[in-house]
Amino acid sequence: MQAILLSSEEVCKRAKALYDNNIRQQVETEENIGKIVIIDIETGEYAVDKTGIESARYLRQKKPLARLYGLRIGYKFAVSFCGDMERDDR
Repeated sequence: MQAILLSSEEVCKRAKALYDNNIRQQVETEENIGKIVIIDIETGEYAVDKTGIESARYLRQKKPLARLYGLRIGYKFAVSFCGDMERDDR
């Protein structure tokens, strides 16, 4: 099966749409705030863990060529280089 090339903007757009429309209400619980959700942008399948590494491994085992995207649950950004993390108010 031939892969369709997507820009990084399109990958981000698809991942955020999946998160906002299908995943957010399932994962944004108090115990998950601050964890990473990894999303397969082609299937909508996702997994959650503290760093995202185990989730990415899990999804790659199921589909080695999966296009994955990570988000930090409850925050606007997944990582911060200055140490401040801004919460998402949605």
